Amino acid sequence: MKTYACTFKLVTFGIFLLLVNSCKKTDSNNQDTTTSDIKPIVFNPNLTYGTMTDQSGNTYKTIVIGTQTWMAENLRTTKYRNGENIPNVTDNTTWAGLSTGAYSDIDNDSRNSAIYGRIYNYHVILDTRNIAPLGWHVATAAEWNILVNRCGGWLAAGDLLKEKGVTHWAAPNSESLNTSGFTAIPNRTRDVTGSWDDTYVAINVYSEWWCDSGDTTTPTYWTMNYFTAKVTNLSGTYVAYRRDGRAIRCVKDN
Repeated sequence: MKTYACTFKLVTFGIFLLLVNSCKKTDSNNQDTTTSDIKPIVFNPNLTYGTMTDQSGNTYKTIVIGTQTWMAENLRTTKYRNGENIPNVTDNTTWAGLSTGAYSDIDNDSRNSAIYGRIYNYHVILDTRNIAPLGWHVATAAEWNILVNRCGGWLAAGDLLKEKGVTHWAAPNSESLNTSGFTAIPNRTRDVTGSWDDTYVAINVYSEWWCDSGDTTTPTYWTMNYFTAKVTNLSGTYVAYRRDGRAIRCVKDN
C-alpha cells in the first residue's frame, strides 16, 4: 500500500508540473500577442478622404480642411525625395550626437510605424534633399496657425482635430470628435539625450509634430494631449533642440 501511495503521489505531482508549465507557456504567448496588438486608426466615417503615396511607397489618407489639404496620418517615409535613405538611428548616444537627419521607430519597434508614423529629428526638415513627398511639403508654422484657427483657435481646436474615442488616446477623450478629419493620434518623442523622454508616460497621453518654422535656429512644434482641447505651439532656440525626435505632417502644395 505504501508503494502504491508513493507512486500515486509521484504521478499526481508530475501531472501538476506539466499543467503549471503548460499554463506558463500559454500565459507567455497571450502576453506577447497582447503587447504586439496595435489597433488601426479610427478615421471619421462621415468624411471623404483622398490618398497619396510617399517616396518609400507608403500610402496615406489625406483630408481637405478649408483651403488646405493635409495628410491625415503621420509621415513614415525612410527616404528623402531623391530616393536616398534617411538613417535609422536606435542608439541613444548616437542620436544625441547627430547633426544630420535621422529617424527612429517609436520605442525602436518597427511595428509601430504603420499606425503612429516615424519620429524624425529637425535636421531632416533642414536637409535640401527634402523629406516631403513630391507635391507636398512639411507643414509650416503659418499653415498650422490657419488650421488651428479654422478649428476654433488654440483653446478648442484639439476637439476637432483629435481621433475620436479611446482607441489610442487615454480616457476619457469624450469631447474629441475629429470633425475636421485630421485624425491626430498620440505618439512618443525622443529628447536631445537620445532616450525616449516620456519613458514614464504612456503612449496615449500626448502628440508632438515638427513644423517648418523657416528658421534654422528656432525649431518649432505643435502639441496636443488627451486631457484638454488646447493645441499648443512651442519652440526652442538652442542648437541641441534640433536633435529632438517628433512626428511630421505634410500639406499639399498649392
